Amino acid sequence: MNLHEYQGKDILGSFGVKVQRGMVADNPVKAVEAAKQLATETGTSWWVVKAQVHAGGRGKGGGVKLAKSLEDVENIANAMLGMMLVTPQTSKEGKKVNQILIAEDVYYPGESETSEFYMSVLLNRGVGRNMIMYSTEGGMDIESVADKTPHLIFTEEIDPATGLLPFQARKIAFNLGLSGKAFKEMTKFVTALYTAYAKSDASLFEINPVLKTSDDNILAVDAKVSLDDNALFRHKDYVEMRDIREENPIEVEAKAAGLNYVDLDGNVGCMVNGAGLAMSTMDLIKQSGGEPANFLDVGGTADAERVEKAFRIILKDDNVKAILVNIFGGIVRCDRVAQGIVDAYKNMGDAIKVPIIVRLEGTNAVEAKKLIDASGLDVISAIEFQEAADRVSEVLA
Repeated sequence: MNLHEYQGKDILGSFGVKVQRGMVADNPVKAVEAAKQLATETGTSWWVVKAQVHAGGRGKGGGVKLAKSLEDVENIANAMLGMMLVTPQTSKEGKKVNQILIAEDVYYPGESETSEFYMSVLLNRGVGRNMIMYSTEGGMDIESVADKTPHLIFTEEIDPATGLLPFQARKIAFNLGLSGKAFKEMTKFVTALYTAYAKSDASLFEINPVLKTSDDNILAVDAKVSLDDNALFRHKDYVEMRDIREENPIEVEAKAAGLNYVDLDGNVGCMVNGAGLAMSTMDLIKQSGGEPANFLDVGGTADAERVEKAFRIILKDDNVKAILVNIFGGIVRCDRVAQGIVDAYKNMGDAIKVPIIVRLEGTNAVEAKKLIDASGLDVISAIEFQEAADRVSEVLA
């Protein structure tokens, strides 16, 4: 589950990570009120106005602006709220800005220069350990930094048996070229950041930039946070942070129906029971000359209601030219699935306008094929994997 910047900073702050303070607003009046309150609490006289959408690169799309007066805050809020923000990480249509963050100015003058760093915490799947990735080149496109100057990207792997050790936090601060107060503050920052990552069951914390202020404090100026959906049962308060306006509406509908669905860009919809079989089915579609339009796992039950819901969700994608149903009858009998397909097809009437290939294998597969063949519906049945691939090729030809 992805979070907005202000939500990620709330989590970071709850674990003692120092963050750039700010307040969220959904209209210009609240934006000005937030700016006034921040001025009172922090003494700031300038503010940063940030669009709150689930996408990076907001500054490149006009989603981050500096306001030097309350009038600027109001004008920027008026222009930003409701806009379709296009960034390198959004579609060409962009994402609608429903909220903005009014944040304090932390680039104030002082005795030393400010510095921006990059830092993220994530799982290194290659070795099965969490790691901290960091760089002196903060505030930039980290992919570009990794491509052009890979020697400026550092990583620190964390042993799960010990967690982050003090010497590792000091090593990170040293590699970032810090000394004195800034060095000590960075070690505290890194330690708190890793604690937040581990205890919040996150899958990603990305802070870009981490700022060394002119008085040698270390702050998270931005926060990209993704939480592990499978661990949300341990964090009921985090569940409430979900913003479905930022998610694919078809995926939201599928989740509400208890279906595991991921929208893709292809032309063949697939309905499968089991994640492993779903991945194999996607390979099958590719090999037959098509492109998978989705990942959809209906789970262990495939009655008429569930099958119908899955069909309707798949058909919301106008790019779908065919549907492949691939069910292995283990716990669920193939003939019951076949009956569910027939009933769902009849219930939907003329809503189904694309060919449907059904492969049922396992318990009562032969009976299931007979049931579908005798239904009189425009459904192509198959038993073997290759046979299903051939049928997909035929309908796409």
